[in-house]
Amino acid sequence: MLTPQKAIHYDRYEFSKWEPLDAETIVEAPVSLTINSVPWLTFMCTPVDLEALAVGFLYNEGVIDHIGEVEDVHLCEHGDNVDVWLNRSVEQPRSWRRTSGCTGGVTAVDLLAKPDVSFARGEPVMEPEAIGHLVEMLFDSQELYRETGGVHTSALSDGSSVLLAAEDIGRHNTLDKIAGLCLMKDVWPQTRILITTGRISSEMLQKAARMHAPIVISRTSPSSLSIEMAERYGITLIGYARRHRYNVYSNGQRVGR
Repeated sequence: MLTPQKAIHYDRYEFSKWEPLDAETIVEAPVSLTINSVPWLTFMCTPVDLEALAVGFLYNEGVIDHIGEVEDVHLCEHGDNVDVWLNRSVEQPRSWRRTSGCTGGVTAVDLLAKPDVSFARGEPVMEPEAIGHLVEMLFDSQELYRETGGVHTSALSDGSSVLLAAEDIGRHNTLDKIAGLCLMKDVWPQTRILITTGRISSEMLQKAARMHAPIVISRTSPSSLSIEMAERYGITLIGYARRHRYNVYSNGQRVGR
């Protein structure tokens, strides 16, 4: 069975001296996705929460709308394939478009089309200091990162606490895992705020919109296209978030002045 971390040995050069060290590193592994016995694609991912990754990917791609469409999810014995059985037939997309996601994300979604969701333009409203508190809670949820480094973390919050968190070498995978955990655990808070360590590019913004999250907070930067999409969708997009500072790129009415 695949594991999310692996023991390694390396040599460090520092201050004119060499030192042998042992540590753990994050695992990147190919995991295939099979739908109704038909192979669809291969994720490059960290092998943890793989069932959630598969279900969340199907949700964020618009293949399913609720967990009731999923008859069974099975991770194979070796951990390198997830079988998802739906209660209806489904047609595999004819082509996958490679995204800017880490480890080579793919999507069949038209990222330029507005998703079928609507956001109340003024809700929720958060105090400026609350953004920094959410970033701190994101860091507190980074279990794999503290052990290995080299991994992204995303979390779902209701504005006061972190409800779900997911880690993966691919930032896009973390949002698919969050969506899958929401479906499988039936956790859909009325207020949905996504916080992530990863860069917000177009596919990340699309996944956030699909999950009906009106506020997206990142520790790093948004892309130009994600800012344009956030403006169109009505999503408040916040980047370079730290404890006491951050940048608001769109729909700033949700952050109190």
